[in-house]
Amino acid sequence: MAKGSKFLPAEWEEQSAVQLTWPHGKSDWAPYLKDAVACFVEIAENVLNYELLLIVTPEVEIVKKHLEHCDLSKIIFVHADSDDTWARDHGPITIFEDHQPVLLDFGFNGWGGKFAFAKDDVITEHMMNANIFSKNTGYRNLMDFILEGGSIESDGQGTILTTSKCLLSANRNITFFKGTIEKSLLSIFGANRILWLNSGQLEGDDTDGHIDTLARFCSHDTIAYVCSTDPDDSHYKELKMMEDELCEFVQSNGQPYKLIPLPMADAVYEEGQRLPATYANFLIINGAVLVPFYGSPKDRQVVNILAPLFPEMEIIGINCKVLVKQGGSLHCVTMQYPKGVIE
Repeated sequence: MAKGSKFLPAEWEEQSAVQLTWPHGKSDWAPYLKDAVACFVEIAENVLNYELLLIVTPEVEIVKKHLEHCDLSKIIFVHADSDDTWARDHGPITIFEDHQPVLLDFGFNGWGGKFAFAKDDVITEHMMNANIFSKNTGYRNLMDFILEGGSIESDGQGTILTTSKCLLSANRNITFFKGTIEKSLLSIFGANRILWLNSGQLEGDDTDGHIDTLARFCSHDTIAYVCSTDPDDSHYKELKMMEDELCEFVQSNGQPYKLIPLPMADAVYEEGQRLPATYANFLIINGAVLVPFYGSPKDRQVVNILAPLFPEMEIIGINCKVLVKQGGSLHCVTMQYPKGVIE
C-alpha cells in the first residue's frame, strides 16, 4: 500500500535515535536504583551499537560517569527533571507529513492519574527548547488528548492496532467516546483503519492494557502476541479470547495475518503481587531487536521465535527483571525517533 501524505511509521523503519529517560534517586526506582541503572546502561550500550541515544536526566554528569566507557559523542543529553522513566508514554510520537517528521506532543496523566506525572508531561517541551531536533522536524501540541505511545501499534501502512480497555478508559479522555477517539486517531495519524482488541490484560499492569504488552506488528502482515498454554494460569482465559480476536483480523487486502505466539513469561512476583512480565515488550532498532529477558529458559525460546521474523537483525536479550518491579519492561522505557528527526 502506498503511503499517504501523512502516516505513522512502523517501528522497524530506519531510525535516527532512541530516547531513555534515566532513573534517579528521587523517583520510584530509589529502593533498587543500582539494578535499574545497570539495566539502563545495558540498554544504552546496545542501542549505541546501532544508532544515536537521547538521554533525559536531571543528573547529566552522574549519567555520563555510568556511561564513560561508551562513545559519549553519540549521546545527546537533555537536562530535565522527571517523575519516572517511561519514555514510551511521555515521549512524543513521530508522524510524517508531506515527507517531513512531526513530533506529536500528547497529554500524559500518569496512566489515568495513578502516579505523579507533572514533570514527565513537560519533557517533550524541554526537548524542544533544547533544540536537539532537526530544523525540518515539526511540532504539534495535542495536550488536550491523553495518549501514550505504548497504547498504539502501527504497521506503517495505515493500520493501527490498539486495545479498547486502555484507549476507552474514562480516566484518560472522559468526554471522548469510541467514535470520537477513532475519528481523532485516523485524522491525527493519517490512518485508514483501527483494529481494536477488547480482550487481554496482564496482572500488575497499570496501563489498563497497553498493546505493547500484548501484541506487536513485526511486519505489515505478521503479528506476534502473548499466548498462555496453561489453563491454570490466571491469564489463560483473557489471552485465549485475545487470540480469537486476532484470528478474526485481516490485512487491508483481506488476507489473514500471520500470527506468531510468544510464550507467557514465567510468573515474577514482588511482595506477593504478580508483575506484568511479557516478551511482547521488545524494541526494534536499526539492525537489531532488543528483547526483555527474565532469567527463564523461555528467554532463549523467544529469541528462536523472533529470529526468523527479523532475519537481517540481531536478536539481543536484556535483563529486565528489575523493570517489571515498576510495572513495565524494555519497550516501555524507550521511544524511537525515525530517520530525519535528529541529525
